[in-house]
Amino acid sequence: MAVTDEAIDKIKEMIVSGELGPGNRLPKEADLADRLGLSRNSLREAVKALSLIHVLDVRQGDGTYVTSLEPRLLLDAISFVLEFHRDDTVLEFLQVRRILEPAATAMAAQHMSDVEVEELRKILGMLDDNPTVEALVANDLEFHRKIAVGSGNTVLASLIDSLSGPTTRARIWRGLTQEGAVARTRDQHTAICEAIASRQPEVARSWATIHVAGVEEWLRRAL
Repeated sequence: MAVTDEAIDKIKEMIVSGELGPGNRLPKEADLADRLGLSRNSLREAVKALSLIHVLDVRQGDGTYVTSLEPRLLLDAISFVLEFHRDDTVLEFLQVRRILEPAATAMAAQHMSDVEVEELRKILGMLDDNPTVEALVANDLEFHRKIAVGSGNTVLASLIDSLSGPTTRARIWRGLTQEGAVARTRDQHTAICEAIASRQPEVARSWATIHVAGVEEWLRRAL
């Protein structure tokens, strides 16, 4: 095992064991290095690596702290990695979305408040009769983000948000090339919204599956 990897594992163990919790400050570098049996250089590299994935927060002149460890922070690293996807893997991302989003939509039908449902309706109403592809994609992203958050599961919402980037290009391609895509998207969004509003989780799940699967099937044919 590389020295830096060993240092990362030792800091991780301190967090997993509860010795260091969210918001806690790490001991001074010299003290921590001595305690863990590491060189200060390897400890420094470990801290740098863990700060990049938002496990640690290095505050200049103040010290190093464990972050809140919230899913949105930790999963942000996934978003960074996904930005390097190849075009031929977009279909795989859509397949993952088809697994996750229907589940989130069903949960939203059970957990979203009436106020949140009205906010979802407002998102639908913000779209013009003849929207540009860019406006349609932005509205689509916000609609799905709202539902994911409405599921009440922060990990699930963060995962879905991470997957939105790679599939945005597919949405744009579809909007540019497939006849009736705008009307179809609006109709399906409305059906999803009404299923959530009427507290029908399985109906909401079905419409979400149809919606994501439609994009996936179009892309499969295009490729």
